[in-house]
Amino acid sequence: MPLKPEIKTPLPGPKAKELLKRDEEYISPSYTRTYPAVIERGEGVWVYDVDGNRFLDMAAGIAVLTTGHCHPEIVKAVQEQVGKLIHMSGTDFYYPYQIELAEKLAEIAPGSKNKRVFFSNSGTEANEAALKLARYKTRRPIFIAFLGAFHGRTFGSMSISASKAIHRRYFSPLLPQVVHVPYPNPYRPIFGVREEKLSDTIIDYIENFVFTTIAPPEEVAAFVFEPIQGEGGYVVPPSDFFKKLKALADKYDILLIDDEVQAGMGRTGRMFAIEHFDIIPDIVTVAKGIASGFPLGATIARKSLMDWESGTHASTFGGNPVSCVAALKTIELLENGLIENARRVGEYLKSELLKLKDEFEFIGDVRGLGLMIGVEIVKDKTSKTPDAKLRNKIVDECFYKGLLLLGAGPNTVRWCPALIVTKEEIDTALEIFREVLKKI
Repeated sequence: MPLKPEIKTPLPGPKAKELLKRDEEYISPSYTRTYPAVIERGEGVWVYDVDGNRFLDMAAGIAVLTTGHCHPEIVKAVQEQVGKLIHMSGTDFYYPYQIELAEKLAEIAPGSKNKRVFFSNSGTEANEAALKLARYKTRRPIFIAFLGAFHGRTFGSMSISASKAIHRRYFSPLLPQVVHVPYPNPYRPIFGVREEKLSDTIIDYIENFVFTTIAPPEEVAAFVFEPIQGEGGYVVPPSDFFKKLKALADKYDILLIDDEVQAGMGRTGRMFAIEHFDIIPDIVTVAKGIASGFPLGATIARKSLMDWESGTHASTFGGNPVSCVAALKTIELLENGLIENARRVGEYLKSELLKLKDEFEFIGDVRGLGLMIGVEIVKDKTSKTPDAKLRNKIVDECFYKGLLLLGAGPNTVRWCPALIVTKEEIDTALEIFREVLKKI
């Protein structure tokens, strides 16, 4: 019999309630908590709370758990490493695991192997390093980023983000010299243009308005983008957009910073999501899925770019030995079948969600690549009016039935399960999802 969610207590259960009280007392209230789940352990795509309730996890720790919860090969590699060396800061010392991982990332990242890697602890830090590197190398002050983007919560990465006002409120002044332009969303095209004209319209807007009014191209260090917007709502741009953006960047000697923090490391059915669009960016950042839950970020650039002098940038914990070993094993598992599984199972999931779109008037769009899929919830298909309240209710009701999903953007449900997920587990999740949609 295939495993199913099992809810034994009212949610939250008695043990969870007690812990939630303590959490409220001592933990910063700035965290966003989607539902009152206090998770005690996990295995594969299943998690168990402190009261023994079993949930099917289609969120994977916000697209972090590439290999699922506690993959035995990850656990084994990490346990062995903990017994040998836990920490030896890569800022001042050398150790083999960091070097081996840098070599591997240089090999698998888009373009030739002629690259270097800077290690940090998170996607935010990886993006901070990319911004610093771009300014250092070009001596130019301006960044052009996209509306709907999320690149992190530190001052630099938050300055190039534009997905939620609450991320910015009361934190100004932010990093100066950042310009945001529309991201090409085929479901919600700007200026009322048809999808086939969307890429050209945005490129034209940048070159003939932004460059001529507020951001002289000779002062622009880099375009910063997500190949698929994450927190913006799992938005997939038109297939021709990044080729046209690269042509524009090349014309004015502007760098391309590709934020693969959420979309990278096999999630879309390719090692890096930008591979779907057939361009080679100048700088690539990764985190989340790189180390199966261990904190690690990486900023990857060709050697001619990453040639800053010693002491320019560093990180005490970045490239921690345990995280590096977890990342090396994660990449091995990705190359040995998980990327293909993400592609194959992702296609199946998307096809089934598209059937639900045909069935329910409030599903406006289903989009994504691999196991990075968004379901946009609207008032109705004609008006396309976003319905955040209904989206939140859907996510909540799924939780009470033992299915963990998350929102993305103002009104999208995101599906980002571990890349080990099977069709049978997807079917279980879809059964619950459809049941909730019918009763909502």
